Amino acid sequence: MEAGNKSYGRPADVPVVIPVFPLEGALLLPGVQMPLNIFEPRYVAMIDAALRADRVIGMVQPRFDGDGNLGGDTPPLCEVGCLGRLTAFQESGDGRYLVTLSGITRFRIEEEMSTTTPFRMCRVSVDDYAADLGVPRGEEEVDRDAVIKAFRDYLSANDLQADWKSVREASNETLVNTLSMMSPYGPAEKQALLEAPNLKARAETLVAITEIELARAGGDDNQTIN
Repeated sequence: MEAGNKSYGRPADVPVVIPVFPLEGALLLPGVQMPLNIFEPRYVAMIDAALRADRVIGMVQPRFDGDGNLGGDTPPLCEVGCLGRLTAFQESGDGRYLVTLSGITRFRIEEEMSTTTPFRMCRVSVDDYAADLGVPRGEEEVDRDAVIKAFRDYLSANDLQADWKSVREASNETLVNTLSMMSPYGPAEKQALLEAPNLKARAETLVAITEIELARAGGDDNQTIN
């Protein structure tokens, strides 16, 4: 997996202790970029620390199954997140960072570390997701027509437009992962997309969620793609 100037080809190439950024509803996937506006002081400190080290942080969602207090400073975390490398950053002049994270591989949290930093640190393993670091596989198994139909139906129901030239030119991996990240669905749905075992399963999950949401909303015009 290439992320900026760095190549990650095997689990040993990624750090095992990382700062984590808990963000509800956020989905980062390998090979896809995520822009972030960092303004909270503890996460500004996290970016500073990452820039001094290996530029890797972990995006992970707070738990959404009712366990723990999601309103606290240290909510319980989902077990699976995605590592990202800081491949672009800009100082705003008012204390914020505008950064771009490039997805590397999914990870599983093994333990949260005791730390004196204002941000949280976890020991993680990527062994279950070593395939994320290799050459993309399984693209030919994706039902591209079904993905595009679901996307088209969503756009039509919400009176939205798309750059169809880019859609046509995108590989199956780029198409599925980008649409998954852009999707306006809730935390549970985003986590299901993250944890899908392979690209084919992620595509099928995305199509199923879209069809369910369209049936439930009945063409509600208030939904938008972020």
